[in-house]
Amino acid sequence: MKSNGHAENKLPQVQKRTLMVITGAIVVVAVVLFVIGFWLRHERIKKREAMAKEIRDKPLVVQFVLPKKTQKSVKLTLPADIQAYAATALYARTDGYLASWKADINDRVKKGDVLAVISAPDTDADLEQAEANLNQQKTNHQLALATEDRYRGLISTHGVTQQQLDQFHSASEQAKANVGSSAAAVDRMKALVGFEKIIAPFDGVVTVRTYDVGALISATNTAHGQELFDLAEDDKLRVFVNVPQSDSLLIKFGQPVELMLERNYPGHAFKGIVARSAATLDPVTRTLRTELDFKNDDPAGRIFPGMYGQAVFTLDRTEPVLTIPTSALLFEADGKQVALVGPENKIHFQKIVPGNDFGTEIEVTSGLKGDERIVSNPGEQVAEGVLVSPVADTGGKEPANKPAQ
Repeated sequence: MKSNGHAENKLPQVQKRTLMVITGAIVVVAVVLFVIGFWLRHERIKKREAMAKEIRDKPLVVQFVLPKKTQKSVKLTLPADIQAYAATALYARTDGYLASWKADINDRVKKGDVLAVISAPDTDADLEQAEANLNQQKTNHQLALATEDRYRGLISTHGVTQQQLDQFHSASEQAKANVGSSAAAVDRMKALVGFEKIIAPFDGVVTVRTYDVGALISATNTAHGQELFDLAEDDKLRVFVNVPQSDSLLIKFGQPVELMLERNYPGHAFKGIVARSAATLDPVTRTLRTELDFKNDDPAGRIFPGMYGQAVFTLDRTEPVLTIPTSALLFEADGKQVALVGPENKIHFQKIVPGNDFGTEIEVTSGLKGDERIVSNPGEQVAEGVLVSPVADTGGKEPANKPAQ
């Protein structure tokens, strides 16, 4: 035990002053590092605030374009309603039974072809009765004429009085009138018998056949869907479009036009012309009902009446119009506007009336003179009266002296 205690007493003892020096050095270093870090952070904040102040005080940089004048032709595409050049429903004009039909749906017929035959024995009997009555009236008329001639020869011998002769003449004229009336009745019955054959009024295609052989046919049944046949002339087509008022004066009679049926014949354009128009605008839609004529003989395929397509007009302009980029257009609650850079480089919103849309550009029909500086792509920071720094829009090319954003 004594040997151990003697060894511990011989170990080197650390002086208190040395410990204090080391501790003080560590504190001084920590303080210096803290001061340096605080100073650096303060400088960064100071520079950031100065930069933010510079940005706030600097005018907003915007790119502007000038309106362009163009006189190029434009494509006007409008919905088109395709109809047959002529279409009619064929009804019966006489009562009877359907004896036979000669044409069915999708059959092509010529003008004057018999489409069906109606058996009408009652009408045939009425015709025979009318003809017999006509023969009887002709016989009565001949007898009246002979009687009048016989008594006219007796007037010189005073065998009859003038009054009796006048009565015989009146009877002769009445018999003549009866002949005419009976002849008219015969003609009427012949017409009704002629209606027993349903005749095609023009060249076309049968689109509806309603009745089968043996069906009872009534001439008084003229409701929709009760016709014997529907016939359509589809070799030539009428195509109707409603042209807006703004373009109505640019459409000319005889002007070529294209018909597009993308769902049936994609990429193919049928050729036609502007045939006629209603010559008055619809007071509700403010559009002009215009008719186009097309021949239905294109080798790409036949067009069916009732189809829906698009009519494409090529409009040649007589006066140039202004165009601006579509990105410059603003849609506000009170209408379409553009942001203009005024003489003092302050923003002013101007209302405009746009026209045809060309994709990247759009027409301006009113609201601009042509020398305004228009902000090509206004953002949320662009507001009425804001001071800006305008630079010309180079269309994606970097200018040599482009300012920093």
